[in-house]
Amino acid sequence: MFGVVPKNMWAKKIPADEFNRIPMAMRSLLVHSENTDRLYLIDNGSGNKFDEKMSQIYGLHYPYGTLESSLAHFGFSPDDVTDMVFSHLHFDHCGGSSDVDADGNLHLVFKNATHWVSRMQWVNANAANAREKASFLPENIDPIRNSGKLKLLAEGHEFEPGFTVEIVNGHTKGQVLPCFDTEDFKMVFGADLIPTYAHIPLPWIMGYDLYPVDTLKEKERLLAKWADEKRFIYLEHDANHELVQVLHDNGRFSSSEACTLNDV
Repeated sequence: MFGVVPKNMWAKKIPADEFNRIPMAMRSLLVHSENTDRLYLIDNGSGNKFDEKMSQIYGLHYPYGTLESSLAHFGFSPDDVTDMVFSHLHFDHCGGSSDVDADGNLHLVFKNATHWVSRMQWVNANAANAREKASFLPENIDPIRNSGKLKLLAEGHEFEPGFTVEIVNGHTKGQVLPCFDTEDFKMVFGADLIPTYAHIPLPWIMGYDLYPVDTLKEKERLLAKWADEKRFIYLEHDANHELVQVLHDNGRFSSSEACTLNDV
């Protein structure tokens, strides 16, 4: 998760277990528009299709409930989601899009939703190189492809006023960062550009990133802008921090004290 940053530095921020794993979240974002009544879901985790061996390798467990139970908590079901928006198509971001029925057949979970992916990411996911191929699983991508509900988006796409996207490269090609703007609140979904609060300093870049120099350029481009805007970053993978803001001092970037959506 921290690339070239030495463990004695990153372990002070997020300690590892005996298997060198750190606690991580797969935090989705549910957005209900008062203007259009559309129900947007941003990413949906790894889903339930991993066998026991793979679940143990990744240490998957769900102490806060499933995605479906989380939706139910807010009075919704998967059928209510109108727009399934993906930051990208790695398995821990889109695996919840499909499930397996009693007969072993794959089916779409959000059957009424339009499924949004950037055009660049879709092309990349369907022609992945050997390194990234293990993250683009056919059982996740094929149901989206076959659904008839796929739509491709580009830089500058506006879902509705106040909901736009940034498209970034580095971690993978064509990663979408949803951005939300109101008169008194600005937030960006950090996805895998800023997966945890520890990744705000420029050199803290994941070893998973295919093009780390491009990640660095994207961070240099965006972090100063977000700091000036006092924009919150929604942290998808940080187990203990939900929202932070960027602090900028003489070319160095750090994070503010964390808070939650309920706090703001």
